[in-house]
Amino acid sequence: MPFHELFFRKPTGFLWQNAAQWHQFLNSVPPMNRILTIEDDAVTAREIVAELTRNGLNVDWVDNGREGLERAVSGDYDLITLDRMLPELDGLVIVTTLRTMGVATPILMISALSDVDERVRGLRAGGDDYLTKPFATDEMAARVEVLLRRSNGAREPETVLRVADLELDLISREASRNGQLLSLLPTEYKLLEFLMRNSGQILSRMMIFEEVWGYHFDPGTNLIDVHIGRLRKKIDPPGLDPLIRTVRGSGYVIAEPC
Repeated sequence: MPFHELFFRKPTGFLWQNAAQWHQFLNSVPPMNRILTIEDDAVTAREIVAELTRNGLNVDWVDNGREGLERAVSGDYDLITLDRMLPELDGLVIVTTLRTMGVATPILMISALSDVDERVRGLRAGGDDYLTKPFATDEMAARVEVLLRRSNGAREPETVLRVADLELDLISREASRNGQLLSLLPTEYKLLEFLMRNSGQILSRMMIFEEVWGYHFDPGTNLIDVHIGRLRKKIDPPGLDPLIRTVRGSGYVIAEPC
C-alpha cells in the first residue's frame, strides 16, 4: 500500500484524516539534532556515526579539515565532533577559525594527543570538551548529550513572532504591522499568536477552537469567522498585502505575501 494511503484513506479508524492533521503531527515532533563529524580515520568515523545514530542523532561525516571547516561554517549543525590531526587543515586551526568567526556551535574534540598540555590547548582554542583516543563510544555519546543539553538550555526563548512586517511581542503582548501598533482584544491576541506560531500551516476550525477557546467540539457558530474578520481589519488594512488567508474547506493560515 502506498505510504500516503496508509494515513489518508477511509475508514475513519486512522489517526490522521487529512493532510493538515498529518502536517500538524509532523511539526509537533521535535527535529533530530544535526551533528557534523570531522574525522579522517574511517573506522573511528563509522563508530562515531553508528553510536550517535543509535542515540537518535542525524550525523554528517567529512574526512578532511578543509571540507570540515566549510561545512561547519555553512551548515546548520547543533554540535561538531572534531579530530585534532586532520589532512589539509588541522583541527586546532578549525576550532580557532570558527570561534574567531563567531560560530558558537559546541565542539567535542577527539584526539590521540592525550597529554595534558594538548588537551588544554584544544579547550583554550575554543573546544567545549576533549576526549582522547581510544574511547568508549557510549562515553562519547554521553558527552555529546551533555553538550547538547547545555547548548539547548542556553538558548534564548523566543520572545517575538514575525510574519513579513507583522510582529507580535510575547513579553509586552503588543502587535504591530508595518511599524504601526495594533490594538488587540485578549481573544484576538490569543488567536493571532496561535496563527503566527504556526505560520505557513493551515489550521482547521477544530484546531482553532481547541487552542483558543478550549472547545473539543465545533459549537456550530460563526465565532471563528467573526474573530478572523476583526483580525483582518486590524492586520490587513487596505494598502497592505494580506497575510491572513482562508483555505476553503480546510481552515485558515497566516503566511508571507505570495
